[in-house]
Amino acid sequence: MASIKKINPFSKSNPDTGFGVQPNQLGERFVNKDGSFNIEKTGLPFLKRTSLYSNLLALKWPTFLMFIILFYLTVCLIFTFFYALVGAEQFTGMLSTTRWGQIKEMFFFSTQSFTTVGYGRINPIKDGADIIASIETMFGWLFFALVTGLLYGRFTQPKAYLLFSENALYAPYRGGWALMFRVVPYKSNHFLTNANIVVNIAFQITEEGKSEYKFYTLKLERTQVDALSMNWTVVHPIDDESPLLHLNQEDMKIADLELFIQINGFDHIFSSTVMQRTSYTFREIIWHAKFKPMYHESANGQTTIVDLNKLNDFESVQKPA
Repeated sequence: MASIKKINPFSKSNPDTGFGVQPNQLGERFVNKDGSFNIEKTGLPFLKRTSLYSNLLALKWPTFLMFIILFYLTVCLIFTFFYALVGAEQFTGMLSTTRWGQIKEMFFFSTQSFTTVGYGRINPIKDGADIIASIETMFGWLFFALVTGLLYGRFTQPKAYLLFSENALYAPYRGGWALMFRVVPYKSNHFLTNANIVVNIAFQITEEGKSEYKFYTLKLERTQVDALSMNWTVVHPIDDESPLLHLNQEDMKIADLELFIQINGFDHIFSSTVMQRTSYTFREIIWHAKFKPMYHESANGQTTIVDLNKLNDFESVQKPA
């Protein structure tokens, strides 16, 4: 393991990150690239530790829409089964005389009852079918009320809309070196004011024969920008106070280094404070490289163009002798 002697003694560790320190009890990384914590909780019943509402809000749009469609079809099929149990003789207006044809008509009657459309050709005429149709109608308006709430929650949920560069770079900086990465707001009408950033770093080290993780909050060139409307290159100078001062690429690999980042800021569209996280492991740090420019002046000289597709562009630089 990386020797404790290689960690800069002038760097003060941060014990308040909220993560454990025992390597044999922790997974591959602390924070996933999408900002979620790399944690899975067990030990309680599934329904007790699961929030259906928050899970539905967190689903990607295609998955969410597929879930709604499948739920709708499943409920309609369940009620079709009950209609088939009571029999076609409890309905009037059916055109089909075959069993499967009648079941098909019952299914479409079920969809009409569930959505409260009620075209009127098929009608229940006996108590059994009437009771089932009444229950389905109640489920229908409850379903659409819940879906409306979920759609509103998804559309109005505050989100930072930030993109981070795929890699962090070990790059030249003012005659020395620095660890840096880029971040940019990618929605045209979203930007953050009073954007603040905190970057922590984790090392697995060996001290007195015992391996554990230690955490440090990195000193940054700038921890706040008044308006994050363009890209921001976040820079940690590797100076006399940096815990990275004496580490080379192999040391970072042995120490299982990971950067985890959190940005907070105020979004005027949501009129709310938003937050986003990400992380970089030692595998995602490119050595001796620098970012290429990602903005330029428009052809008419009136506007600044931010090229979002160049967020990850970098070029190699000459290694020191």
